[in-house]
Amino acid sequence: MANHKSAAKRDRQSKMRRLRNRMNKSAMKTAIRVIEDALVAGSEEQAKAALQAAIPVIYKTASKGSIHKKNASRKVSRLTKRVNTMQPLA
Repeated sequence: MANHKSAAKRDRQSKMRRLRNRMNKSAMKTAIRVIEDALVAGSEEQAKAALQAAIPVIYKTASKGSIHKKNASRKVSRLTKRVNTMQPLA
């Protein structure tokens, strides 16, 4: 329990930010999982469509501050490379 009013407010704010970040990251991971499923199934058109849907979600997560901008670029680059070669993760 916070002893100061400002500390209590910081606690409330950090909880809300944590929930917001979790929600954004979860949406991003779900979009990436759809790409993975399409790659495992071997469906090239589904993988490309899922990639086109996931790219804005990844960049939006970065613009909200949940992940770093370079982290988003790295994810998009690696996913694009895997979709173009149709290689699943494992």
